[in-house]
Amino acid sequence: MPPSLAAVAAIPQLGLTSPTGPPPDTPVLWVAVSELEDPTPYLEGGELVLTTGMRLTPRNAAEYVGRLVERGVAGLGFGVGVIHATVPDELLAAARAQGLAVLEVPRPVPFIAIGKAVSRLLAAEWYEDVTRAYQAQRELTRAALTGPGRLVARLARLLGGWALLLDAAGDVRHAEPARARAHAEALAPELARLRRRPPADRPDGSPASLALSLPGEHVVAQRIGLGRRPRGFLAVGTDAPLPPTAHTIVGAAVALLTLQSETPRTARDLRAALAGVLLGRPAGGGAVPRGPVRVLACAAPERGRAVLDALESDPAGERCLPLPAAGSVAVVVPDALAGTVVPLLAGVGPVGVSGPAGADGVPPGPGALAPALRQAEEALAAAVRADRPVMHHADLPGQGVLGVLDPGPARAFAEALLAPLRAEGLDGAVRAYVQANGQGETAARALGVHRHTLRSRLRKAAGALGRDLDDPAVRAELWVAFAVASNPGERIRHVGDSPAGPPEIA
Repeated sequence: MPPSLAAVAAIPQLGLTSPTGPPPDTPVLWVAVSELEDPTPYLEGGELVLTTGMRLTPRNAAEYVGRLVERGVAGLGFGVGVIHATVPDELLAAARAQGLAVLEVPRPVPFIAIGKAVSRLLAAEWYEDVTRAYQAQRELTRAALTGPGRLVARLARLLGGWALLLDAAGDVRHAEPARARAHAEALAPELARLRRRPPADRPDGSPASLALSLPGEHVVAQRIGLGRRPRGFLAVGTDAPLPPTAHTIVGAAVALLTLQSETPRTARDLRAALAGVLLGRPAGGGAVPRGPVRVLACAAPERGRAVLDALESDPAGERCLPLPAAGSVAVVVPDALAGTVVPLLAGVGPVGVSGPAGADGVPPGPGALAPALRQAEEALAAAVRADRPVMHHADLPGQGVLGVLDPGPARAFAEALLAPLRAEGLDGAVRAYVQANGQGETAARALGVHRHTLRSRLRKAAGALGRDLDDPAVRAELWVAFAVASNPGERIRHVGDSPAGPPEIA
């Protein structure tokens, strides 16, 4: 609310007095200085008019006051000691008779001081309104995170009245307080006006909001939704007409409810896709990424919230499907967006990236991405071990060979090839030699033995195997055997040929 005339008159440093009696609480919208006999063409109403009475005479005083009253000014400030030593009696009589408040301005007080004082009060009020609206919007936003019901309840408390959220048919979804439901019937005819679809050639022909009066209440109703047909309505009621700040708060509530009403379109697509998967039907729509896709495994602190927040921070995240799990989050990403999404998530923690999966342009079916998920988890484990932000499964050592082996025959081959070495206790020496790519010095240092000791063991190993360890093909077979033997599980997932434990030193 703007400052009242009584508040302006009470500013101590101005020294204003009121010869017409206690100043009223009439709002002062501005200060206008004029010495015209008729200043009303230059006034809008609500001003505190300041004058020294330069053109005032006993004959025109009553007409002068009448014109100011008809224009609706807040009051008249009369500066004494310039033209008139005191406020003229004729002016005071007319002011008392017509209900115009007069403030006497002492000679030392310049009119500009009154203008500045009122401007400061107006600025303080404006700042308070902006702050109140901003704080209210924050409260409404927090409430909206828990659902429209909490938002409606918060709005009613902020306005000091009641609030109703109705669906497109006019049925009450949420009411605060509960007795506000009784207003729905009275609002029904007004909602029909808001619901009416405008003509195609006049898209703005239907009102977006309506103000009406019920017995003892002032009501504002607004439509919710962006389309030509509303998705619902919000109605609020208060004892007095809503000030501008309250209209801003109601507008914020409508915007939040509109966002909530539009968002379920994406959720609806996702639910339809899930139903298709459960029913064994093709999943249509744009909610499910079409192949080829990649699966990302992300190390997820705080139960994956950081990963989900990162996805929401970029439009590319809207085309991804995240699945939080214990300690990690799996994300299905269209292959074309992997270059954008992977760096986005790498800022949160290590990321393992699978190879491409799925046919071009076809949504993956049930279980189709399980192998890709295993690849992503293996890549994530390697990224954590190597302290790297991103690891692609294709970059893991040996995955091209190990990934195509049938675990059963591969383990049988490894056991048969390595059995003679294990029987003689020579498998550690041969493994170090294979890892060193046939470099004896390097292998000896890794084992902590003299090179002659290693050479002796390798001669025994060659005899036990019946093979030449200097042959690259033989070393390749041994590398595969050691790598396969390092995987005790159902599938071969070990990265490279790292030993299960440290080699023994003779």
